[in-house]
Amino acid sequence: MYNELHIIEKLENILMALEHIPRRFAEIEFPTDFRKDDEGIDRLDAICMSLIAVGESFKKIDDDTAGELLEKYPEIDWRGVIGVRNVIAHGYFDVDAEQVFEICQDDIPVLITTVKKMIVGLR
Repeated sequence: MYNELHIIEKLENILMALEHIPRRFAEIEFPTDFRKDDEGIDRLDAICMSLIAVGESFKKIDDDTAGELLEKYPEIDWRGVIGVRNVIAHGYFDVDAEQVFEICQDDIPVLITTVKKMIVGLR
């Protein structure tokens, strides 16, 4: 068994990072907006840092829970969440702004909802 309080703490940190992303993404209408000026680049950088932290934290949670916790939430592509961290961290100068745009638009809202469910489920 794993330490649920420790996992809740990690999930709360993840949630905080995830909840910053919609605010940072709010002014981005098209993937090209990330590259059009310094503000867009700063937004992309900040979002990428959050995605790195989130992916790394989920990898640790998966290790700490021997895969038990994440498998309870199959609506999320956990390999993809962790994989995005690897892509950004190891190929930072090759980050695909369109992929980040799609993640922010399509995946982050579902991930936020799921993390909230996870926290409630562990309490």
